[in-house]
Amino acid sequence: MNIVVLAGGTSTERDVSFSTGKNVYEAVKKNGHKAIILDPYMGYDKEIEDIFDKDIDWAGEIEAVKENNPDIDAVKAMRNPEYKGFFGPNVLKLCLEADVVFMALHGENGENGKVQAAFDLEGICYTGTDTLSSAVCLNKGMAKEVMAYAGIPVPKGVHLYKGDCTDNTVGYPCVVKSCCGGSSVGVSIVNDKSQYDAAIAEGFKYDDEVVIEEYIAGREFSVGVIEGKALPIIEIAPLQGFYDYKNKYQAGSTVETCPALLDANKTNEMQQYAERAFKALRLRDYARMDFMMAKDGRLFCLEANTLPGMTCTSLIPQEAAAIGMSFEELIEKFISLALKH
Repeated sequence: MNIVVLAGGTSTERDVSFSTGKNVYEAVKKNGHKAIILDPYMGYDKEIEDIFDKDIDWAGEIEAVKENNPDIDAVKAMRNPEYKGFFGPNVLKLCLEADVVFMALHGENGENGKVQAAFDLEGICYTGTDTLSSAVCLNKGMAKEVMAYAGIPVPKGVHLYKGDCTDNTVGYPCVVKSCCGGSSVGVSIVNDKSQYDAAIAEGFKYDDEVVIEEYIAGREFSVGVIEGKALPIIEIAPLQGFYDYKNKYQAGSTVETCPALLDANKTNEMQQYAERAFKALRLRDYARMDFMMAKDGRLFCLEANTLPGMTCTSLIPQEAAAIGMSFEELIEKFISLALKH
């Protein structure tokens, strides 16, 4: 098959997306497919005839994820001003020529349903969940409302827009996060008023909406779900601080244990909540749910990730490995699921 691996884009997770894209591209090639990596924003302005048959090292120049998220304004300034809108040159044309587009995008304009909507209109086959579920899940406030309605425990909190009164009604400690961000960009753990004001400003720097939640002290977990069935649970324990951008993507920053050291009852409870969230949010094919377990054993679902990372430190590949599924088999599974739609 001819496969376009879509990576990069204009979100704060651009570098992470490239890392995911590189890993996916290499797996796709090992599986015997023809593939290219395409940045939907920059596009490809060179000769595209028979491009899937050309011997181009598409992954060779992709660097490792840096400690800090990229400057997106600087990225946008690099593009030829002749091109308008989101999609760069030849993006839709090449995606139409592919049998499948593997969505290796993360965050805004990739995980929020907008690219999926364009592909739906053009009849382009792509991996992952659909337009509606993508849009709902990237908005943390809306996703929490859906999960709470379905009886899935979520942290107490409020959802604010720019211009709203920002007085803290949740109390301290609390967590402030940009509503539609990812990779913990724009997330702060807050202990007092001065930290709170700074965190609100930081959250609104990335988004017009923020979520303020009660801080859950305890252990952090993640559960991948494929076709509605939960994978083994992975526990995430950063060596310093919380599971922020640096700890997620710098090797050696976090201890990850899979399967997590939990008793059978707690394992079943968390997996059941993950599967219920998958169903309530109308997710398709695969996703990942993040959880906190308080010191008294109560579980809280934090969010759903519709295009979870496939980097060297990512969680779903580790969970799949725990049931004997290689990375290449996992990627092939996602492609086969996309072809069913």
